[in-house]
Amino acid sequence: MMNLIDIRHRQTACEAILKQAGQAAKTRFEARDYETQMKGPQDFVSEVDHATERAIKDALTRQFPDDGFMGEESGGDLAAASWIVDPIDGTSNFVRATAYWCLSAAFVVDGIAVIGVIYDPMLDEIFSCHAGGGARLNGRAMSVSKTAAATDAVLGISFSFQSAPDDVARVVHDLIENGTSFRLMGAGALSLAHCAAGRTDGFWESFMKPWDAAAGLLLIKEAGGTVCDYGAGNGYVNGNPVLGAAPLMADFFSDLTGVVLAKPVVQSA
Repeated sequence: MMNLIDIRHRQTACEAILKQAGQAAKTRFEARDYETQMKGPQDFVSEVDHATERAIKDALTRQFPDDGFMGEESGGDLAAASWIVDPIDGTSNFVRATAYWCLSAAFVVDGIAVIGVIYDPMLDEIFSCHAGGGARLNGRAMSVSKTAAATDAVLGISFSFQSAPDDVARVVHDLIENGTSFRLMGAGALSLAHCAAGRTDGFWESFMKPWDAAAGLLLIKEAGGTVCDYGAGNGYVNGNPVLGAAPLMADFFSDLTGVVLAKPVVQSA
């Protein structure tokens, strides 16, 4: 079992690695210095995705050679203790010169996420947590919202073209019917982080890959929110539906999306 000192060491190292890689990606974003390819409908990948993942993987491997690594672009197998990385979440925004994208990394031990770090280079915001330690934004404690009414609430949404159109249409319809607003920003990991920071009241996607979901869900949990059991059924390998929410909105969003939420935990100091 990994001890708290080892976990905190990895968290600090991950923050520094994502910041360095993120600033390099920002430089290329601002210079429009890259080529892009398509992996599927509206599914972009750029040279910067690959370069950023290599930089993160190389840095983590140098410092923690015994840790496994699974990345969106390079793949990999989930070991007993592994990093799960999305080098640029929101590539469709990135390639359209839209400043809503991030780098995301989680550390998963024996099927449980114990570190979550998301970095937004454009705003120089780093959202970071370890299991049981609370969540922080640029070093300051953050928490989910206290919104209690559907007519005051905002749900972040993301989807891919592998999602069932009817699921997305039904959720959007029901949100509007209940007077609830929604945001579809094009970067699910960053939207999860914004929920953890109280900028929205929940986040939902009908199916999400682990490199997009793992860090953000832990951030919401550590910020006092309620989240689904993403790891169920080998979710950190295969993916799962995603829902995280502020506690007072949890039942509403769970009923509306059909995603079951785990019982909330008491946030540590």
